[in-house]
Amino acid sequence: MAALCIVILTVVNAWDVVLSMRVQDVFTYAKLLALVLIIGAGIVQLARGESENFLDPFAGSKLDPGSIAIAFYQGLFAYNGWNYLNYVVEELKNPYRNLPLASWISCVLVTVVYFMANVAYFTTVSPKEMLESSAVACVFAKRLFGVMAWTMPAFVALSTFGGVNGVLFTSSRLFFVGAREGHMPKVLSFVQIHRLTPVPSVIFMGLTSLVYLSSTDMYQLINYVSFVNWLAIALSVVALLYFRWKRPDMKRPIKVNLIWPISYLVASVFLVIIPLYTNPVETGLGCLIIATGIPVYVICVKWKSKPAYVNKIIDDFNIFAQKLLLVVPSEKSS
Repeated sequence: MAALCIVILTVVNAWDVVLSMRVQDVFTYAKLLALVLIIGAGIVQLARGESENFLDPFAGSKLDPGSIAIAFYQGLFAYNGWNYLNYVVEELKNPYRNLPLASWISCVLVTVVYFMANVAYFTTVSPKEMLESSAVACVFAKRLFGVMAWTMPAFVALSTFGGVNGVLFTSSRLFFVGAREGHMPKVLSFVQIHRLTPVPSVIFMGLTSLVYLSSTDMYQLINYVSFVNWLAIALSVVALLYFRWKRPDMKRPIKVNLIWPISYLVASVFLVIIPLYTNPVETGLGCLIIATGIPVYVICVKWKSKPAYVNKIIDDFNIFAQKLLLVVPSEKSS
């Protein structure tokens, strides 16, 4: 089912941008509706005095730095939407205003809603049951919603579907722009002539997503991806601070006080360095995932003096992709 979901959403994102946004809107509303139902039921439970799980909710918690860092990986994964928004800044209207506005609103909204949802869970599901369950919302609904408990698994599935759609839409733009800037194979920067969508990068994102399905442990997969993600974020913030120091007069349409990137860098370094020591296998696999891009970059981008036959293979592949998908090189936005 997961593979079918990825294939369907890859086709949707390759076919039409507006359609993919309609899909995103519908499934986001479904997710919010499910959360509202959970929060409402939780309020009723609190009114009934169901609060025994709040007496010692952190009993048995591991407080070592490594466990805390890994716990943050799992928790922050749910908040990663703000980061994906940066990938589609070229497609935002008035991005200098709407990007920071959307980030602030979404982070506050998600924090409040997720906090209230977790409070609601604690009114009905014990911490032990939460740890043992792969779908806490379904356990919650089974105990409170009676004959309508079936709606919650449906909402969870819809939420997951929408999440996958959002990642496909935004991350494909990351490959698209990276290729256009010369950091990835050129073919990923091509655009479909009729649909005006970055079909090669969408397909590439879909295929890599299918590869990740080879891992059956969702939490382990989150750890792999989170380590890579936070390492990239930390390096990006380092670059930002470097340019603020070396090029203070550069034009900065979006500018914040330095206390924010410095604080963020400290947190990012904690999330990267500590797991390297406490979870060397998982973080090592994360480094290996990063390393898989090195030969692609060296062969397709960095290596300028390629033999004629290598250039011919690359050119033939690009031409084949253009004919097959009806794509052409994109024009860089000003």
